Amino acid sequence: MDSMFEPLHMSRRHLLQLAGTAAAASALPLITIRPTQATPAMLTSAIRNLVGEAKVQIGKVRLDIPPLVENGNTVPMTVSVDHPMTADNCVKSIHIFNEKNPQPNIANFHLTPSAGRAQVTTRIRLADTQKVVAIAKLSDGSFWSVSVDVIVTLAACTEELP
Repeated sequence: MDSMFEPLHMSRRHLLQLAGTAAAASALPLITIRPTQATPAMLTSAIRNLVGEAKVQIGKVRLDIPPLVENGNTVPMTVSVDHPMTADNCVKSIHIFNEKNPQPNIANFHLTPSAGRAQVTTRIRLADTQKVVAIAKLSDGSFWSVSVDVIVTLAACTEELP
């Protein structure tokens, strides 16, 4: 009979060694390659990708985020837009950007008049002390924004592997 079809004889000790090795290997951290820290130029580029050549006006948008954050791993924030939400005149979307995270575009929210009000609440991660920008696109095609500087004492997104 061909050796490929012979029954596999394995001692209990060898089986436990293989199981232990597999368990230990699965506990090892996966090595991931993280992008380098974003730059203010990347922030500007990400905003340009959203708005194109349109002018971004300051106002109408309110960004509630703590100015001093102890832990950048979970930062609460609320973005609201002072604008009606009717079928003919509404906020179409809200976009959140940051200056120093690996990806400058944090979140995109698309709204309809049935939302009732133009407000979103979420939690974000911040890699370091940086500027956070919220931009709202209105149904008339205009863009409105606000930016807030946030001081982060314990950075997120940049943990080094052991």
